[in-house]
Amino acid sequence: MTEFATANLINKARQRPDQIKSLLTQIQAQGVNQTVKSIKDRLERFYPLGYCNMGTVIEVGEGVEKFRPNMRVVCNGHHAEIVLVPKNLCAKVPDNVDDNKAVFTILGSIALQGIRISEPTLGERFVVIGLGVVGLLTAQILRAHGCLVLAIDPDSKRTDIARQFGAETLTSTDSELIMNTAKNFSSGMGVDGVLITAATTSNEPVHNAAQMCRKRGRITLIGTTGLNLHRSDFYEKELSFKVSCSYGPGRYDPIYEETGNDYPTGYVRWTEQRNFTAVLQLMSNGGLETEELISHRYPFDNATEAYDLLLSNSPSLGIILDYKFQDDKRNLFQNKTITLSNVSKTYSEASPSLALIGAGNYAKYSLLPAIEQYGARLHTLISNGRPEASKLAARYKFENLSTDIDEALANEEINCVVIATRHDSHADLTCKALSAGKNVFVEKPIAISQNQIIDIENAYTSNKADPAILMVGYNRRFAPHIVDAKYVFQSKAEPKSLFYTINAGKVPNNHWVLSPHIGGGRIIGEVCHFVDLACFLIGSEVVSLHAAPVVNNPHESDDGISATIQFSDGSIAIINYITNGHEKVPKERIELHSGNTSLLINDFKNIQGHGLANFHPTKLKKQDKGNTQCIHTFLKCVSEGIEPPITFYDIISSTKIVLRIDELKNSMEQNFASQIHAQNINAKNK
Repeated sequence: MTEFATANLINKARQRPDQIKSLLTQIQAQGVNQTVKSIKDRLERFYPLGYCNMGTVIEVGEGVEKFRPNMRVVCNGHHAEIVLVPKNLCAKVPDNVDDNKAVFTILGSIALQGIRISEPTLGERFVVIGLGVVGLLTAQILRAHGCLVLAIDPDSKRTDIARQFGAETLTSTDSELIMNTAKNFSSGMGVDGVLITAATTSNEPVHNAAQMCRKRGRITLIGTTGLNLHRSDFYEKELSFKVSCSYGPGRYDPIYEETGNDYPTGYVRWTEQRNFTAVLQLMSNGGLETEELISHRYPFDNATEAYDLLLSNSPSLGIILDYKFQDDKRNLFQNKTITLSNVSKTYSEASPSLALIGAGNYAKYSLLPAIEQYGARLHTLISNGRPEASKLAARYKFENLSTDIDEALANEEINCVVIATRHDSHADLTCKALSAGKNVFVEKPIAISQNQIIDIENAYTSNKADPAILMVGYNRRFAPHIVDAKYVFQSKAEPKSLFYTINAGKVPNNHWVLSPHIGGGRIIGEVCHFVDLACFLIGSEVVSLHAAPVVNNPHESDDGISATIQFSDGSIAIINYITNGHEKVPKERIELHSGNTSLLINDFKNIQGHGLANFHPTKLKKQDKGNTQCIHTFLKCVSEGIEPPITFYDIISSTKIVLRIDELKNSMEQNFASQIHAQNINAKNK
């Protein structure tokens, strides 16, 4: 990451050719100016570094049972004084394992996972190629498995360390010498397996590994290497090749890592957390040494020197960053709010004073520019520790930066709360803010379950004497073209026909929005926008609903949907939310027809009318989905004490419709899968 960050734009482009293709598509869709702005913002983004920590627990969250304050733990959190990490990514450190050794646990787990999938047995002969920290840990853990180890690296100092750990060694990059040494090491039989822990773009490590293996040997890639494989290397010996994924099962699974749901031991014996514990136990038993792996130490205040070292040609292995913690500083850690000293703004008495919860992309790119433009008082930015938070707080001159939501809700100077967190927290935060008497703007969706809707209804109606303003970020209602469409069609007595096509595209399978417990899925998380807009444009009660999923693969949910909504005045809205369209096709297209007249809106950039007197087609210079006007409207309602344009009934009604669409989709997908299963059984029987 440090190499990539310090590279010039041309070298960055060479490292990510896939991004160049995406860039060209983005220019076609959004124009040069918007694309340049997006690139600049991305290049200026902060990224947290590090994933190996050793420390002491300060506090534990709700539902955490294995850990308690003052307990020594390791975790995969980022480099920081205070780390917030899910419970499945921590492990208790045995009393006889000191801090300097324990901090290598996470790297040791990477080595252990690669060994586990290689399935070594007592007496087998393994080769380790590449003797960085992970390679030297791999050699030791293989020895603990009862294997004979040949460790190979071009650095003699590293092979000397491996020799101290009981491995036979070779200091060379010469392929012929490597082959001869491996042949002698295996008594001419060929080695049982090779673990590649090198970091290189060369194809040589994989080729050499295949050459030195016996028939049906195993090759496991733990590091990074070129993968231009030769079929003949693997075919004649029937070799197996595996790539090890980080610390083990659970890695990159948001349900395991973020929500804390563990895998049953009977089905998944070694998760990433259990690998942490196994490495710590090996350290406790004296089977894993790390002192020789430490090449440098830096006080954390001098951490930049450590990163400079990584980028230099100077040799290094394990680099320890020391946080000098003193008991008299503990009280400082209890202060969860920082008052910033660079604020010099003045505000009118009518200006809304707000707390913003969340410092993600939506807050950065949409909310904050609009809030700043309106002139609202930016009282407190609340974040769970994102690196971007401090940068955003300074950029927009927030008065305070905090991790304490309750403190902000109790602050009488704050009269409105803007919620821009992940979907699973929207309902809870909305209820808390309403109960505290705050006006609330919450990014969609407001809820991801029926129970959450009930909680919101109770919180909203509990203070009927002085109800707070509640508004959801349904920004498309405020887009200029939608305002025009509403004006043109609201007076028409004839039923309306609305066709709304959304070319949403794919998201990665591990994206948080797909998690039913975090994002709610794309139907709840995104289609709510389009349901609200359909209800707004037609302006009538919903009387019936039908939804059919787009099923590209019976074994995998696609989140594509075609929903038909029937209204009491005879109008109909058909929402086609697809994820299998081409990226060059516009993302949103709206057709609205009534009484021999039609409006066509293409990607919120241009609008065409047919059969409408004095209506002229317009094309905006850039796409406008109404984000700025949406938040401005909320802030104006707060300033002037007027009712929001989106009623509470509209918010709850459209949310219930979306939840019902999601239920219908899931039910029909299950029926479809059952039909496919039955057809397969019938085909086998025939």
